[in-house]
Formats: sequence, C-alpha cells, structure tokens
Amino acid sequence: MKRPEDMVADKRDERIPCPSGTPSGGPSEYPSRRVVVLGASNLARCVSTVVETAQLAMGGPIDWLGAIGLGRSYGMTTSVLGRAVPGIVDCGLWDDLSRRPPADTYALLTDIGNDIAYGANVEQIAEWVEQCLERLTPICQRIIVTELPMESLSTLGPFRFYFFRTLLFPKSRFSLDTTRSGALSLNARVIELAERYGAHVETPKAHWYGLDPIHIRMWHWSRAWREILSAWRDDVQFPRARGSFTRWLRLQRQRPLSRHLFGFHQQRAQPTCTLRDGTMISLY
Repeated sequence: MKRPEDMVADKRDERIPCPSGTPSGGPSEYPSRRVVVLGASNLARCVSTVVETAQLAMGGPIDWLGAIGLGRSYGMTTSVLGRAVPGIVDCGLWDDLSRRPPADTYALLTDIGNDIAYGANVEQIAEWVEQCLERLTPICQRIIVTELPMESLSTLGPFRFYFFRTLLFPKSRFSLDTTRSGALSLNARVIELAERYGAHVETPKAHWYGLDPIHIRMWHWSRAWREILSAWRDDVQFPRARGSFTRWLRLQRQRPLSRHLFGFHQQRAQPTCTLRDGTMISLY
C-alpha cells in the first residue's frame, strides 16, 4: 500500500483556485479538502501521525492548518522552552482561514484541559472553546471535540499528580482535588458546547495513557488518532497511519506564522511546507 504522501489525488481532490489570486504571498491554488486542528502537546508530539491519518481519511492531499504546540492555551499567550505563542483564539489561523477559498472543511478541538493548570476558570475556558466553535461551525462539514481524559485522570494519585504537575506545569500550584474538580466541570461544559454546535464528541480511552495521564503513549498514536478522526468521514473506512520518521522530523522543524523564541520575534509565511502528495501544512 502506498503511503499517503505518495498517493496521486483523484478527481475529488482537484485543486481549487483562490478567488482573488494569491493571498499574503501564498499559493494561488489549494487542495479541495481542508483540515483545521486546534490543540496542544498531543497534536505537537503526534503531528506526523495526525497529518497522515487526515490524509487517509480524506483520500488524498489536504490543506492542513494547525494551531498547536507544547503547553498551548486556548486563550492565553504561553511560553514553553523559550517558545512563546499566542492563545488559539488570537492566533493568525483565523485570518488566514478567512482568506482561503471555500473548501470541504473538517475540524478537531482537543487538549482543552491545559488551561486549568494555567489558572483559568472553567467558564473562561468554555468561552474560548465556544469562540472556536462559533467560527468553525459555518464552514465545516464535521467538527470533532475530544473530552478531557477523565478515565485516566481518575486513576491519578498524589505522587504522580505532583510529579507531572511539576514537570509539565511548573508554575501551577493547583491541588489534585482542585484539578479533578475543574476537569470534571470543564468536561461537562465541553460536552454541552459540542452538542449545542452539532459537533461530534470523542471520549479518550484510558488505555491510551500510561504514567503520564494526559499524553497518548507513542505506541497508541496510530490507533488512537484513527479512532478519533474516523468521525470526520462516517462513509469511509481507512487504515491506520504507518508513520514516517523523516516526515515527523521535517514537520517538527517547521515554524509557525508568528512566535517569540527566547525573546526574538520570528515570522514565517504560511503554508510553511508542502508534502510530496501536495498536502499543504500551515502552522500558527
């Protein structure tokens, strides 16, 4: 079986031109199917698998836009390992999306619980999530929203909690009880918002996680992402991603539209790269 990046697009995946030419110095044509993914570490770590799974789901090249990143917040500027990026609701993805030609669009919202560790209250986080849903609903064929990994969090004891809180969110001072209570309340609001906007809700499986209660284990990446993203295309059966270290390395090296790296502002025009099958990758 050919890898997705070696596939030749069929008639469903013919490119569509920009109605007003080339926006912001970008290409004049885009793949006819578009994928928008919003989230944090699970997307950043698994980006190659997520891209390949989306290609398989769509049956060819895609216009892939991702507001992702380690420790990414839905509404606050965050800095991890010297890399600072804006909150998802304020990033440049939305302006770029509005300038691109209409296309069959599918979206994913995941990693929603990070903001609890940053001290945001449940209603504020829910407001940020709702802003994303409001913007995406008019243009999307299907939106997937993942719940918080509540089953995994329910097994979390004090030692493991404080270890991973210190490792992943060193500035957080939330207790285990406060974090669990916030996660439970936020998860209920996420389900409520998804139902209100007609989005599909996907519940993470407990066995996808290990000692780390919030990040999917590497050997479950392909299976987990196929299960999550299969809701985009109920009418299509597709295999699991096989993975490519070369593609993973290439995608990890790509720069987003705007970021601060150790205090220095960097910008890069999007799409940041094009894969061999014509899939365009844009990062924000």
